[in-house]
Amino acid sequence: MKSINPPELLRTLYDAAVARARPEVVMGEHLPPPPKGRTLVLGAGKAGGAMAAAVDALWPREAPLSGLVVTRYEHVPPAYRAAPGRIEVVEAAHPVPDEAGRRAAQRIVELTRGLTADDLVLCLISGGGSALLSLPAEGLTLQDKRAINQALLHSGAAIDEMNCVRKHLSAIKGGRLGALCAPAQVVTLLISDVPGDDPAVIASGPTVADPSSCADARAILQRYGIAVPQAAQRGLDSGAFETPKPGDARLAGQVVKLIATPQQSLEAAAARARAAGLGAHILSDEIEGESREVGKVHAALARAVARRAQPFAAPCVILSGGETTVTVRAAGGRGGRATEFLLGCTLALQGEPRVHVLAADTDGIDGVQDNAGAVAGPDTLARARALGLNARDALERHDAYPFFQALGDLVVTGPTFTNVNDFRAVLVL
Repeated sequence: MKSINPPELLRTLYDAAVARARPEVVMGEHLPPPPKGRTLVLGAGKAGGAMAAAVDALWPREAPLSGLVVTRYEHVPPAYRAAPGRIEVVEAAHPVPDEAGRRAAQRIVELTRGLTADDLVLCLISGGGSALLSLPAEGLTLQDKRAINQALLHSGAAIDEMNCVRKHLSAIKGGRLGALCAPAQVVTLLISDVPGDDPAVIASGPTVADPSSCADARAILQRYGIAVPQAAQRGLDSGAFETPKPGDARLAGQVVKLIATPQQSLEAAAARARAAGLGAHILSDEIEGESREVGKVHAALARAVARRAQPFAAPCVILSGGETTVTVRAAGGRGGRATEFLLGCTLALQGEPRVHVLAADTDGIDGVQDNAGAVAGPDTLARARALGLNARDALERHDAYPFFQALGDLVVTGPTFTNVNDFRAVLVL
């Protein structure tokens, strides 16, 4: 095995994971043939712009194609922004919804009117769609949705819990968009960013029947102590905000396809590591929990490998994905779940020799900062101390971004135009 530059190798593995999930790479094999009628493309998510561009490039030029997709600000691929195709792409805010997202959702609803059984609706759904496709249920305002969404983000709730609430307070999610498209044929193409790849959870399942209930949403809000406006409480208590359920005739015959998943991206990274002469081990693609605590667990595993060659022999890479959470206890910090994981892991490792770690979000954005994540190694804490930085204090203040920024260890990619959630790689030499 030739000499390894740990940060460069870890970045190569991250890049391989991201490349496996790019829409232009995976879209072609999943597209249906053109229908007898017209094809309408609707969608939302951080990968929405790239998914729309891929469909536009692959769809026959002579076949009718139109539609509207909403993505996050600055997430339209530059080539498509410079030369837009047949599918309109608009931008809106994430993770907290804004008026642009509400207007886009309303326009998407209006585009479903007049569809026939001869028509095809291609729904392009990826992570981030819950915030981007924000159309409040009757009696609620966008500001209501923003406040509830912000409270959920700070509560430590898991993604499936957050999306359960979002579905029931929405006029478009939780299968409602799919029902609006009847009687057209509906094919939903998904890029998964959720543990377990459940289509009903990805972007709050706008075209997928929802097995959860208003009672479930009420219980989640109560569990995390989140207050909601009276209109929301009445809608949940009465069942007026109930979503389309499995067996709903309006959703019969619809097709749902996963075109990119976290597991596939982890396997691509593992293959790249093995090609470099390293052992590669995938822990799981659906790890959840508090970011700092998950970091401690990864550190314990890395120490066992480095010190006792258990359960794996070095040199090797340990990979994991999923979606961890950060329960915000101190406001004002700058960072996301990837860098919070990395701080927790680094503190637990305490300079363990031969262990290097990268944690990053595959969409290129960790929280709301401009970095995907960061890297750390055996000298991270010593270099931090030399600069007067206190890692434990930064962790308690959820202030991981400036900590790794000062060290020059941020991983900055810009938007990747896809999203299969967390990527973590622990290298033990």
